[in-house]
Amino acid sequence: MASRRGTPAAAALRGRGGAGSRFPFVILVFFAMLLAPLIFFFGRGLHTSSYDNDVLPIPEKQGVGWRERVATQHLKYLFSKEVIDVIINSTKETGPYSLDSFRKNNLSASWKFVGVDASIVTNSEVNQTAPEFRQERPKISRNNSSDHYSQSTDSPAKLARRQLREKRRDKRASELVQQDDEAIVKLENAAIERSKSVDTAVLGKYSIWRRENENENPDSTVRLMRDQIIMARVYLSIAQMKGKLDLYQELQTRLKESQRALGEASSDSDLHQSVPGKLRAMGQVLSKAREQLYDCKLVTGKLRAMLQTADEQVRSLKKQSTFLSQLAAKTIPNGIHCLSMRLTIDYYLLPLEKRKFPKSENFENPNLYHYALFSDNVLAASVVVNSTVMNAKDPSKHVFHLVTDKLNFGAMNMWFLLNPPGKATIHVENVDEFKWLNSSYCPVLRQLESAAMKEYYFKAGHPTTLSSGASNLKYRNPKYLSMLNHLRFYLPQVYPKLDKILFLDDDIVVQKDLTGLWSVNLNGKVNGAVETCGESFHRFDKYLNFTNPHIARNFDPNACGWAYGMNIFDLKEWKNQDITGIYHKWQNMNEDRALWKLGTLPPGLITFYGLTHPLAKTWHVLGLGYNPSVDRSDIENAAVIHYNGNMKPWLELAMTKYRSYWTKYIKYDHPYLRNCKLSE
Repeated sequence: MASRRGTPAAAALRGRGGAGSRFPFVILVFFAMLLAPLIFFFGRGLHTSSYDNDVLPIPEKQGVGWRERVATQHLKYLFSKEVIDVIINSTKETGPYSLDSFRKNNLSASWKFVGVDASIVTNSEVNQTAPEFRQERPKISRNNSSDHYSQSTDSPAKLARRQLREKRRDKRASELVQQDDEAIVKLENAAIERSKSVDTAVLGKYSIWRRENENENPDSTVRLMRDQIIMARVYLSIAQMKGKLDLYQELQTRLKESQRALGEASSDSDLHQSVPGKLRAMGQVLSKAREQLYDCKLVTGKLRAMLQTADEQVRSLKKQSTFLSQLAAKTIPNGIHCLSMRLTIDYYLLPLEKRKFPKSENFENPNLYHYALFSDNVLAASVVVNSTVMNAKDPSKHVFHLVTDKLNFGAMNMWFLLNPPGKATIHVENVDEFKWLNSSYCPVLRQLESAAMKEYYFKAGHPTTLSSGASNLKYRNPKYLSMLNHLRFYLPQVYPKLDKILFLDDDIVVQKDLTGLWSVNLNGKVNGAVETCGESFHRFDKYLNFTNPHIARNFDPNACGWAYGMNIFDLKEWKNQDITGIYHKWQNMNEDRALWKLGTLPPGLITFYGLTHPLAKTWHVLGLGYNPSVDRSDIENAAVIHYNGNMKPWLELAMTKYRSYWTKYIKYDHPYLRNCKLSE
């Protein structure tokens, strides 16, 4: 073997064999260089198609951040490591950038909105089963590339943080979607309710949105006609002033028609059926007048002049009303006058022995409950007695002392003889038979008989017209000329053997038992009465002339007034303090009426100044003869209600709402009342 390797022949053979072996090697290298790019791109194609055609959803733990890893692997050949780090850091918190995220503004890039906006979703997405929000699940190939991706998986801690962020994002997105749904439902419900209110609303009202502000005026047509008449008068005067005769005639014609159509109507139901046509005709004329005559200054001046004229008319009517009400208060209704005359005739036809009342021994018994009632009105006195007895716990202990004048003495006796008040005692007296009550003892009686007083009351030259004298007519009521009105200052003289007495006016109604008043402790005072003062009225300065030095020095102008009508008097204390003497003193000083005008309340306030004990207001409620707004609960809870004022319950001008409290104590089926046509 050794010799062969060393021979020339062998060398030649090796040379030929080496040259032949190098040629295939070159060919192999050439083909390798030629086929390597083809194999590379072919392999890339297979790798890409494996993503498109042969994919499997990876588990949730491996799928997190899949897009980021793929983008990093593809971009690392194009960008430097620093640029890639910036991209990775910017997507850790907000997710990868995508076109969907910008188009959807507030949605994460990991969410895809399917089936709603055709400009955003693709055709393949439109074919999905239903429009919904869904999170895309990344998919990976089943080939060997899974090993490559598993090698680049994040650390467990980083993966846990990323999963937590994804869960929070999912939860927040679901909450926002739920809130949006609830808000939409609320808006829809509100819109439905609003549409209902609009559909049922009546157009033309103050506000169709606020029904509580509707002010339905049942007499709107009457008001409109009155407004048209006012404006027609304004334009009528302006048309005459500017010489628009045709328009003047047309306005005058329409004005007369509207006035005739309106007449005395006070509500729409009183109007004739032709009124709507007249309203339209007047509206057309007023529209024409406005176009031709409207001048703001002229119209304002005319309206102001009309307002002043109306104000003067109102003042004049108020004076007339005051005069007529005072005049009506002076009168006695025909029925009551008839009753008095019939009773008087029948009384004097009675034998003397039948004219006496029983139980005369009770007249001066101080242990009984005594009432003083001074009146010339038989019907009014009967209501006072009947209401007191009907509400008394023990009527047998009540004694009524009635004093009247000689004109009504027979009628008063006859009525109570025919209609005795149960077990109560009645005593009727005639004021004209009190011989001690004369002008030498009583100053007011002397003043009433003076020439000056007769001049004040009876002279023909004294103003008694509707337009003059009405303000002082109140003080010229005939009751102020009667001693029955002033007899209240002489109670100890009239009833010398009594210790206490309850004084009642004849325009009151008793609603409860009054015996509790005799047990009220007056604390050494003489008069027990209900005070009537408020914050600024019914005080002394309302009744007395404080410009007079005698009044200003002795009395407080802000002292509280009190009411006559129901007063409990301590006659023993009266005598001790000489109340009648005090009254005489001040009455003598007022001969020229410089301290107070006529009446009994002002001298009563002076006489009992500092000697009046205030009673609870529920004992005595006043105002039913002048005040239409007395509280009904106050009336029903009161022991005594008082019709003080001009609207007495027996007059036609009485307030209807209060009259029933008085009439329920009258038996209108009584023969005398029927014969005199007295009814409710």
